Amino acid sequence: TIEGEVKNKTEFGLFLGLDGDVDGMVHLSDLDWKRPGEQVIEEYKKGDKVQAQVLDVDVEKERISLGIKQLQGDPMDSAPGDLKKGAIVTTEVVEIKETGLEVKIVDTDLTSFIKRSELARDRNDQRSDRFQVGQKVDARVVQFDRRASKVTLSIKALEVAEEKEAIAQYGSSDSGA
Repeated sequence: TIEGEVKNKTEFGLFLGLDGDVDGMVHLSDLDWKRPGEQVIEEYKKGDKVQAQVLDVDVEKERISLGIKQLQGDPMDSAPGDLKKGAIVTTEVVEIKETGLEVKIVDTDLTSFIKRSELARDRNDQRSDRFQVGQKVDARVVQFDRRASKVTLSIKALEVAEEKEAIAQYGSSDSGA
């Protein structure tokens, strides 16, 4: 862990001045776990003192890669071992947007966004306004990428899977069962 002064902001990251007249760079993707780097970089100003973790030193290219988000610990570390593609998770609605729901997976530090088209199987129910902040909602994990720190959830996929299971157990819809 090092401390440096923000020397410059660019479209791809922050340059920090380090001891010995050396600069290190924090790439946009290493600023924050949850928010896009383009949004987070606006919070920094030239002259700010910033702590960062050394991620890589490339002597040949004379580059020092730094990360700020790494000081906070990876939210994926709180992911239970059984969290994988196909798993069913309980989430809590954090924010309601026109385009979908921002949710937090219960008992973890992980957040995800459920797109409007994934809110329900029936098109008429694909409205985010039918949910409330704080409401608990079950969803199916349709993508789990530990390296990219990304969990993609779908309520629709859970409904479709439950319907398939019910049809398999109780007969086909064709037979009138």
